[in-house]
Amino acid sequence: MHRLRAAILRGRDEIDVRFFDGNEKDAFVLAVECNVHHGLPLPLSDRTAAAERIVKSHPEWSDGAVAAATGLAAKTVAAIRRRSATEHLPQLHSRIGRDGKARPINSAEGRRLASTLLMENPNASLREVAMAAGVSPGTVRDVRQRLQRKEDPVPPRQREAELNAAPNFRTATGGGTGAAVQGLDRKRAMQTLMRDPQLRMSTEGRLLLRLFAVHVDERQRQRLVKWIPRRWRCAVAELAYSCSRDWYQFAKQLEECEEEKAAGSEKVLEEVG
Repeated sequence: MHRLRAAILRGRDEIDVRFFDGNEKDAFVLAVECNVHHGLPLPLSDRTAAAERIVKSHPEWSDGAVAAATGLAAKTVAAIRRRSATEHLPQLHSRIGRDGKARPINSAEGRRLASTLLMENPNASLREVAMAAGVSPGTVRDVRQRLQRKEDPVPPRQREAELNAAPNFRTATGGGTGAAVQGLDRKRAMQTLMRDPQLRMSTEGRLLLRLFAVHVDERQRQRLVKWIPRRWRCAVAELAYSCSRDWYQFAKQLEECEEEKAAGSEKVLEEVG
C-alpha cells in the first residue's frame, strides 16, 4: 500500500505487480513474510502485532508456522496465543505445521485414541493406528508396549503437564500429583478420567467412574434440604457425614500410596547417586 501510494504521488499510472490469488487474510500473511525477509526489517512491535492478527485469522497454524511468517520465536508466538485465548478462539485438536502436515495439539489425546484402537484391534499395524490417531508410528509402538506392561498409555510427565495446563485444575501445593485438589472443575475432571481407556475398559475403572458419576450441585442440595421431611433430617445428615468420612479415608489412602511411591523413587535415586 505504501509503494502504491508513492507511485500515485509521483504521477505514475502504471506499476510492476505480482498477482496473488487468495483472500485478504492470506494476503496479509504474505505481506508480513515479504517485509520480514527483505527490505527494511519490521520492528518487534509490528511483528508482534502481526503475530496476534495471524493467530486469530489462522488459528489452525502451529506456533512454528506463525513464527516463520513473522520472524518471531515459536515460544513468543505460544505466549501470544495464550494471551489471545480469552478472545474465544476456536478449540482445535490439531494444528498445521510449516510442512503442511496436521499434528495433534495434545499428543496425550492421540495416545489415548491409539490405545483404544489397539485394544479394539490388536492386530492392526502401527502405521494404520498412527494414521487414525494422528500420531507417529513410534508413538503407537510405545503405547502398545505400555499397554502390554499394563501401564497408562500417557507417560507420567505428560499427564502431569496436561493436568497443570488445564484451566480450573488447581492443587493445594501448586501442582503436586498427590495434593488435594481445590476448586476442581468436576465436569472437566470426569471428562479427563472417562477418556482414559485403562479406566473405561477395566472393571475397577468402570466402578470408579460410576462412583464419581453422581454429583449434586448447590441448587439441588438446597432443594433437597428444603424438601427432606423433618423426621428424616438427622438420619440423612448422619448418612451424608458417613459417606463423606468414607471418601475422606479413600482420598487419604490414595495420597499415602502416592507419597510412599515418591519416597521409594527418591531412595532409588539416592542409592544410584
